[in-house]
Amino acid sequence: MATSSQSSVEPSSNEVKDYICNACEDQNNAETSADFYCKQCERFYCGNCIDPHGKALAKHTTFGRVEIDKWPVSKKVVDFLHTCDVHKEHKIDQFCKLHKQLCCPQCVSDQHSQCSKVTQISELTNSQPTGLKGLSVEMETVLGEIETLQISQEASIQSLQRTYNEHSAVMIEQMCGNLNTYIDECDNNSVGTSGDNEQYLKEEMCRSVLSIVNEFDNITAKELNEMKAEVISIKGSVTSSIHKCTSLHNDLSQFHEIVQKIGDHKQLCLIASIKCKHIIQQALTLLGKSDKVFNVQSNAKHNVRIPSDSYECSIIGMCVLTDGQVLVADRGNNRVKLLNQQYQVVSHCGVAKYVEGMCQITPSEVAVDVNDNASNTHNLQFITVTQSQLTLGRKLELQHKCKGIACHQGDLFICSGTALFKYTLYGKQLCRLYEDHRSSYDTVVKCAVSPTGDRLYIISFSQQKLLTLARDGTLLATYTDPALNGPRGLHVTPAGQVLVCGWLSDTVLQMGWKGKSKLATLSTKKDGVWGPQSVCYSSTTSSIIVGQWRDNILVFRVE
Repeated sequence: MATSSQSSVEPSSNEVKDYICNACEDQNNAETSADFYCKQCERFYCGNCIDPHGKALAKHTTFGRVEIDKWPVSKKVVDFLHTCDVHKEHKIDQFCKLHKQLCCPQCVSDQHSQCSKVTQISELTNSQPTGLKGLSVEMETVLGEIETLQISQEASIQSLQRTYNEHSAVMIEQMCGNLNTYIDECDNNSVGTSGDNEQYLKEEMCRSVLSIVNEFDNITAKELNEMKAEVISIKGSVTSSIHKCTSLHNDLSQFHEIVQKIGDHKQLCLIASIKCKHIIQQALTLLGKSDKVFNVQSNAKHNVRIPSDSYECSIIGMCVLTDGQVLVADRGNNRVKLLNQQYQVVSHCGVAKYVEGMCQITPSEVAVDVNDNASNTHNLQFITVTQSQLTLGRKLELQHKCKGIACHQGDLFICSGTALFKYTLYGKQLCRLYEDHRSSYDTVVKCAVSPTGDRLYIISFSQQKLLTLARDGTLLATYTDPALNGPRGLHVTPAGQVLVCGWLSDTVLQMGWKGKSKLATLSTKKDGVWGPQSVCYSSTTSSIIVGQWRDNILVFRVE
C-alpha cells in the first residue's frame, strides 16, 4: 500500500503538507511534492521521477493532479483526522451524542464518563450521513466571508489611524490660530502707544502666549494622549480579531483541501464532517452569525443602590469589562457605578443630567450619553476605569439629542430620537444612516452593532419595533411582537446573539442575528423582571444581566 503521505503537522499553521514523492524518499533526497500516483505500484512520483517509472513500467496506470480524486487517502491525512485535538497522543474512536464531541479514551475518562450517549465511531458510520459535498460548499462560503471580514478590519485600522492624525492636526492648527489671532490683536492695540506702554504690552503678550501654550500642554496634549491610547487599544483589539480570522481561515482551508481527498471512506468522512462543522461554528461565531439559543439555568437579584443615592435607581445602560466587572449607568441618580464580579458597587462618579445610555469604547473606557433639555446641551462623556476607580475623561458636544450609542472599531453610532448618525471617535459627523419622522418622538432610541460591523440594530420605542440595517443604513428587516411592548434595552453578544428588552411587557427576548425572528423569551415578569431598560451579556460569568427601573439588577446564568 502507498505510504507516501504528508510531513508532520506544522505547529505554527496547522497545515498538512501535500503528497510526497516516494522515489525521492527512497533515495533520501529532500522532500518533493508528488505530481502523479501509480495505481499498480501504489506509489507517488514527482515530475522528475515519473519519467523513469514510465519507461520501466509503461503499462501502469498513473493519475496526475487533475485526477486527484483517484489518489488514495494519504496516511498523514488519516493520522491527522484520527488524532484527538486535545490529547495529541491519543486517537479518536468515540462520539458523545450529548455534547456532540469526538472523543479519545482520555476524553471519555476525563469528561464523558457519566454521559449515557457515548458511541463507538465504527457504530455510527452506517447511521450518520457522511456526504461532504454540501459541507465543502459551506466551507467555501464561510472562507469568502472571513476574507471579506479581514479586508474590512484592516481598512478599519487604517481609517482609525488616519482619523486620529487628522484630528490631532486640527487641534494643533486651532492652537496656532488662537496664537496668531491674539498676536494680531496685540499688534493692533500697540499702535500709537508710548515706549513704556509698548514694553508693558510686549511683556503682557509674552505672558499670555505662554499661558496659551501651557494650556495646550496641560489640556489639549492630555486629550491627544487619551485619544492615542484609545487608538492603540482599538487597533490591538482589531489586530487580535484579524489573527483569529487568519487562524480559522487556515483551518478551514486545510479541511476544505482534505475533504476533496478522502473520497467515500465512511469513517474518515464522518470524523472530517464533525470536525469541519465545529470549525464552521467557530467561524460563524467570529462572523457574528451565531443563533445558539441561550438556556437560562438560574437567576439572582443584586442591589446597586448606594447610601448617597437620592432617588430610586434606573439602570438605563450597562457594559461588561474584560475582567468581568460591570459598569451601570443610573439615570435616576445621574451616576455611573462600577460593580465587581459579585455585583457590588466598588466605585462611582457623577455625570451631568440626564443619562441616556452607555457603550464600551476600549477594554477600559466607556462613553456615556447625557442630555440636559433645559439648557439644550447634549454630550458624550468618556469615563476610564483604572484599578477599579472611575475617572472622567474628555467630553464631546453634540448638536442633537443623544438617546443611544454604540461603537465599533472607532466608529460611533448615535441615536438622536428620530435618526441614526455615524461619527468618528473624535466627534466628526460622517453621515446620517437612517431617519424616521413618522412619529413625533423616539423612533430611533437605542442601537447596537454586530461583531463584524455589517449589521446595525435599532429600536423604535414609539412604534414598538426592532429594525435591522445594513452597514450603509439600508433597512434589512423589521420585527414586531406583542411580547416586545415598549422596547428599551438592546445588546449584541460577541457571538452575534441579539438581546432586546420590552419595557412595558416586562420581557427579555433573544432574536435571530438576521433580526427577522424571535428565538426565545429568556425572562418575564414571573422571573422578577420589571421595567427592563438595559441588558448585556457577560462571557466571563456566562450570564445575561438586566437593568431595570428599580434598585436591583437581575443576573441570569445561561448555557
